Amino acid sequence: MEAPPTIGVEEEFLLVDPLSGAPIGRNADVVRTAADFGMDLQLEIMRCQVETSTRVHTNTGDLLRELRELRRGAAACAEKNDALLLAAAVPPTVPEELSITATPRYRRIAESFGRLAYEQGLCGCHVHVAVPDRAAALQVSNFLRPWLPLLLALTANSAIYRGVETGYHSWRNILWRRWPSAGPPPYFGSVGEFEAAVESMLSLGVILDRKMVYWDVRPSSTFPTVEVRVSDVPATVEESALLASLVRASAMTARATDSAPRVAEDTLRAAYWKAAREGIDGAAIDPLDGRTVPVEDLLTRLIDRIRPALEQLDDLGFVTDTVAALLARGNGARRQLDAFHARGDLSDVVGELAEATLYTCR
Repeated sequence: MEAPPTIGVEEEFLLVDPLSGAPIGRNADVVRTAADFGMDLQLEIMRCQVETSTRVHTNTGDLLRELRELRRGAAACAEKNDALLLAAAVPPTVPEELSITATPRYRRIAESFGRLAYEQGLCGCHVHVAVPDRAAALQVSNFLRPWLPLLLALTANSAIYRGVETGYHSWRNILWRRWPSAGPPPYFGSVGEFEAAVESMLSLGVILDRKMVYWDVRPSSTFPTVEVRVSDVPATVEESALLASLVRASAMTARATDSAPRVAEDTLRAAYWKAAREGIDGAAIDPLDGRTVPVEDLLTRLIDRIRPALEQLDDLGFVTDTVAALLARGNGARRQLDAFHARGDLSDVVGELAEATLYTCR
């Protein structure tokens, strides 16, 4: 039996004022503090964001432990710079003008894309799964396309934005898909088709480099991996580990599958909108037949589809237990909405998110 692929996770976080909850541009200070303590944090496009990256892992338990360590360490470095670390996919409070991180690449993006770049502050979670080559990465991408809206619904964590209830569980996804290269990838029949699509975007000027291929699944331009980027940053580390396990098992299943269904673009767009709108609290659109079904039923179908891989990873118990707990307690979007509806006070939302960020990490 082939050894399971290795996995790694990147999580993006907001830095906010501990009192007001407003985003604050201190990522360079926080990254320097982290370096002093031997921790590698990365800058993101906005000065109110930082990113963590795990090592390469072979099992979900070790991944979960490192995710806890990274959140705990990043929160401590933020605190030393009078900032609060939030696992929130959009700023929940009304910020002052968000500012771009002063690197040449980010400045170039801002110059090329105008207000679109300045209205970021969007935090996601990226899962990397090792693959032998680009063809294998596209095989995984094709398999995952129908399931991407479900993964989005599962991790939705951006219901409150700039002080108001958006009416969506993942407002980040609605904002993010304004980029010309964002959203679900096309179905690719070959590596040549993928390369032609990327070269077309480059020649047309809608992306500046290959790192701006923002599709929700893509072959990584940096690592020998397929990168799944559809998720809001989950509220808790358990949800991030759950996402990673589902993605890795899906990648394993894809590699053992001869073909994947070609879901129509309009059906997939509708499924995305439904997932962003209702999260795990409403119905989902099954992209394979276009019918609406309970999210829990679609989750069960995915788990059944990838069950052999989950069993090989010894992750089936973790996945089923974590899904049950998540459906009962709610994801980040439900946490935000429950806190906001209780008193209509944004400080309650920030407090709930801060607690979830370090839940089980201390």
